[in-house]
Amino acid sequence: MKAVVALVGRPNVGKSTLFNRITKSRQALVDDMPGVTRDRHYADAQWDDKAFTLVDTGGFLSADDDYFASQIKEQLSRAVEEADILVFILDGRAGLSPYDRDLADFLRRTEKPVFYLVNKVESLYRQEDELGEFYTLGMDRFYKVSAEHGLGVGDFLSDLVALLPNAPVIEESGESDESDEPGEDDVDGPIRIAIIGRPNVGKSSLANRLFGEQRMLVDDKAGTTRDAIELSVKRNGREFILKDTAGIRRKGKVTNKLEKISILKALDSMEDCDVALIVIDCSEGITDQDITIAGYAEKRGCGAIFLLNKWDLVDKSEKGQQAFIKELRRKARFLSFAPAVTISAKTGQGCHKIFDEVEKVYTEYCHRINTGMVNRIIEDAVSREEPSLHQGRRLKFFYASQVAVKPPCFVCFVNYPDAVHFSYKRYLVNQLRQMIPLTLTPVKLYFREKTGKIEFSGNTKEFRRIQEKKKKVMTKREKQRKEQSRKKRERDQKNTL
Repeated sequence: MKAVVALVGRPNVGKSTLFNRITKSRQALVDDMPGVTRDRHYADAQWDDKAFTLVDTGGFLSADDDYFASQIKEQLSRAVEEADILVFILDGRAGLSPYDRDLADFLRRTEKPVFYLVNKVESLYRQEDELGEFYTLGMDRFYKVSAEHGLGVGDFLSDLVALLPNAPVIEESGESDESDEPGEDDVDGPIRIAIIGRPNVGKSSLANRLFGEQRMLVDDKAGTTRDAIELSVKRNGREFILKDTAGIRRKGKVTNKLEKISILKALDSMEDCDVALIVIDCSEGITDQDITIAGYAEKRGCGAIFLLNKWDLVDKSEKGQQAFIKELRRKARFLSFAPAVTISAKTGQGCHKIFDEVEKVYTEYCHRINTGMVNRIIEDAVSREEPSLHQGRRLKFFYASQVAVKPPCFVCFVNYPDAVHFSYKRYLVNQLRQMIPLTLTPVKLYFREKTGKIEFSGNTKEFRRIQEKKKKVMTKREKQRKEQSRKKRERDQKNTL
C-alpha cells in the first residue's frame, strides 16, 4: 500500500495548485475564488523514485460561514484520519488567520507528522522575521514555497519522501515492455465510467451509493459538485473507475467562469470513459437538456446507459416504466442501443443492476471480429439490398474490415465512397449489429476509396526481379505498338497516293 499524504488548510491558500504541481497534472480545479474544492481528490505522485498518494481537501472553516462548511469539514476529517502524513498549508501573503490556529490545534491532536508550508512566497530570500508570526502556531520549522511557480517545492518533497513509511521504490528500466501497457484491446483492464447529467439529478448520490460510503458532497442545492472526482470500485474481481462530474446546464445559462470550466471537465471525462451513465431525473420527466447530454455521449463514441433516477418519486399508475422508456426511445433515437435502468440512488433501488449492465456494454464495446466474417456480412447485405446508382454507375463494395475497438469501427472500400447514402449506411450498420451481434454498443462505419493493390512482398530480391521483368515486358510492348503505328501510317499514305 502506498503512503497517503493529505494537503490541508483554510480556503484559497493554494492547496489545489500545489496538488497539481506535485502530481504534474491539472486534475484539480483552480480559481482565485475561495472554496472551489469541496470533495476529496486523490492522485498518485512520486519524488526521488518513491511513490505516494496525494489527497487534496476542501478549505477548513470552523464556523458555518459557508453553506457547505460542515460537510467539507467532515470530508477533511476523513482525509486526516486515513493519511500517514499531513501537509498544513498557510498563506504567506494574507498572513495568519484564526482558522489557521483552529486547524493547527485539530492537527496537533492527531499525533501524526505535520509539514508546515508557507505558500505564495515568490522570493525564497524573504527574511524570516517577515514570516515570524507563523511560529506562534508552535512549529519548529516551516517551508517557504510558491506552488504556482514551483519555488521551494523540491526541497519540501525531498524531506517528505524521506519520512514516508514503506514508500515503494520505482525501478527505472531502460527497455519498455509494451505488453504491460493497457491497449485498446485490453478487455480485462479497469472499466472507466463517467456519471453525467443535468445539475441536481442525483449523480453524487449515485457515486456514493456505488462506492459504498459518503465520498462525495450531496445537497439539494444545484452545482454542489464542481470538479471531476475519480473513485475506484472493485466488484467480483473487476475494477471500475467511477468519475463523478459537474452538472451540465444549457450553454445560454452558463455565465460563471468556474462553471464553464467544470462543464468542460465533465465533457472531457466522456472522452476518456468507456461507458457513460446518463442520469435522468424521473420526477421532472425527460427534458431537452437530457437529450442534449445524451447527444454529447453519442458524438464521443462511448458506451451509454440511461439511468432513470428518483424512480421512487414517480407515480407508477400515471406513467409506468414501459411508457417512460418508450418516451425516452422516441426522443433519443440516436442512442437506441443504450440500455435503460430504473433506479433510486437515495434508497438503492435497482443500483445493483448497474455494474452488470456496464460489463455487458463493455464486452460489446471491446468486441473484435475477423475480416472474413465482416466481408460475408457486408456481401450478403449488399446482395439482398443493392445500393442506388451513382451517375449511372453501380457502387461496388470490394472488401471490409474492422480497424478498431472501443467502439467497434469498420471500414468498407468502395469505388465511390462519397456516393453512399446515409440511409444505406444505416442499413449496413444495422446488418452488422444484427449478425455479429452488437446490440449494446455504438458502431462506427466508414467508407474509403480503393486506390489499388497493396504490395505485401516488400523490397526483396525476388520482388525487384519481378519488377524488372515487368518493366522489360512493358518496354517491349511499347516498342511493338510504336512499330505497328508506323507501319499503319505508311500504308495509309500509299493508299492516298
